Amino acid sequence: MTTRAAQRRQTEQRILVAARRLFGEHGYDRTTIRGIAEAAGSDAGLVMRYFGSKEKLFAQAASIPPDGPIEGAPDEIAGQLAAGLAAKLAEEPAAALAAMRAMFSHPEAAAEVRAAMAAQQRQVADQLPGEDAVLRSGVIGALILGLVIGRHLVKLDGLDADPDDLLEVAGPMLTWLTEG
Repeated sequence: MTTRAAQRRQTEQRILVAARRLFGEHGYDRTTIRGIAEAAGSDAGLVMRYFGSKEKLFAQAASIPPDGPIEGAPDEIAGQLAAGLAAKLAEEPAAALAAMRAMFSHPEAAAEVRAAMAAQQRQVADQLPGEDAVLRSGVIGALILGLVIGRHLVKLDGLDADPDDLLEVAGPMLTWLTEG
């Protein structure tokens, strides 16, 4: 027998999954609470009760989970970055894509994406050797962001390749950028 708390968590999870998908497909402005509720097999009143507002639901749905600590020698950092990129290329990162798509029309989304990326860039830059560590960390972030957006949102030719093939091309760039 499922408890009320477990049922609530399951419903919240269904709503978040539907919200990520719809925000990712349609952006913030064209996604409605009713549409999310319908996609989640729920009703709009319940969505509002659990999340309070469309803005709060978006903030939760589009929060970008951190990749985890990135640390070690430059070659270890390159390996960690490549592993994170491989995961993002292999499986569509729904929350990140929802945030990225919405950031073009919703200032709060842009601020969230910028803050998440800046935090990771600072973490990487702090680990890299050389006076240009911040610059190289920025290029690493742009490379990863560009590959993820190009593959999953823009669907650029060539980026539909197997993630291992993409890493054969991008991996040496990550290594070069981390080693300086």
